[in-house]
Amino acid sequence: MPTTVLVTGGAGYIGAHACLALHQAGFLPVTLDDFSAGQRSRVQWGPLVTADVRDAAAVNAAFAQYQPQAVLHFAGQISVPESVQQPLHAYTTNTLGTVNVLNAMAQHGCQTLVFSSTAAVYGIPTTVPIPETAPLAPINPYGQSKLMVERILADYAAANPTFRYAALRYFNAAGATPKASLGYQRPNPFHVVPMVLRATLGLADPLKVFGTDYPTPDGTAIRDYLHVTDLAHAHVLALQHLLTGQPNLTLNLGTSRGYSVAEVLATAATITGRPVPHTQAPRRAGDPPQLVADATQAATVLGWQPQHSSLANILATDWAWHQTLAA
Repeated sequence: MPTTVLVTGGAGYIGAHACLALHQAGFLPVTLDDFSAGQRSRVQWGPLVTADVRDAAAVNAAFAQYQPQAVLHFAGQISVPESVQQPLHAYTTNTLGTVNVLNAMAQHGCQTLVFSSTAAVYGIPTTVPIPETAPLAPINPYGQSKLMVERILADYAAANPTFRYAALRYFNAAGATPKASLGYQRPNPFHVVPMVLRATLGLADPLKVFGTDYPTPDGTAIRDYLHVTDLAHAHVLALQHLLTGQPNLTLNLGTSRGYSVAEVLATAATITGRPVPHTQAPRRAGDPPQLVADATQAATVLGWQPQHSSLANILATDWAWHQTLAA
C-alpha cells in the first residue's frame, strides 16, 4: 500500500503540483482544502476532504478517516498586502491553522510534517544571496505568521524527539506543467510572472513596474524565480529524507540566480512575440532591491537541483497555461 500523505491546501497552485509529484513518487495524496483559493479541478490523484485548517474538528476528522503517515502543509493566507490589511486572518489561518494540524497529528500518531514557509521571514536582507543563517526579521504579518510557525515546529520537535519536520523557505514560485494541465489561476494575481502574462493577453491592466531606481544593473528589483515543478520535487525529497529518520530541515528553495523585472519583461516579449504593456510606478515601501536564495544546503542535504527553472522555461510553460485560460 502506498504511504498516505495529507496535503493541506492541495487544491492550490503549489499544493496541486506537490500532489502530482507525490503521485509520481508512489505516495497517495489526500487533499484537504476549503477552496477559498484552490480549484476542484486540481484534485486528481487521491481523495478530497473539504475543510478549513482553522476548523480543528474537521482537521481531526480527516486524520481519523485517512490515518496519514505524513503531512505536506501548504494551506494558508499568502498575500502580503492582505496580511497587512487583515492581520488576524493571516495569524489565524497560518499560525493557528498549523497548531490545529499539529494537534491532530499528535492525536493520531502522525510524526512527519513538511511546512510551506517563505523567504519573507528574512525581511529586507543584509546579505545576498541569502543563506538560511541570515537574520530573521519579517516586515509584515504574513512573514511574521510563517516565522511563528517555524518556531512552533522547533519547540514541538524539541519536546517530541520522534517528530520530524522540514521548513522550506520559498522564493518566487512560477511556471506551469509542460502540457499546461496545471498552472496559476487567480482572478487578481499578485505574483510578477502571471501578472506579466495576463497583461500581455489583455486580461489585466498594464503591469506596474514598482521602482526603476534600485541599486541594480537596470534599476528594477531582482528576484529569484523557481519553477513550481522543481519546488514540488523538493517537497518529495524532503519528505523522503524525514521518513528515513534523517534530521529536521530548514532550507531555502530557489535557484541562487536572480532576474530583474526588466529581464522578465524582455524575456516574456521574446517568448510571446508580443510587447508587455507596462507602466512605471514609485517603489513600494518594504520592497528590497534583491531577493535571491543561497540554495546550497538544499543541494547538499537533499541532492536537489532545479531542472526546469530557467526564466525562459518558466515563462514558456506559464504562457502556454495562460493561453488555455484565455481560450
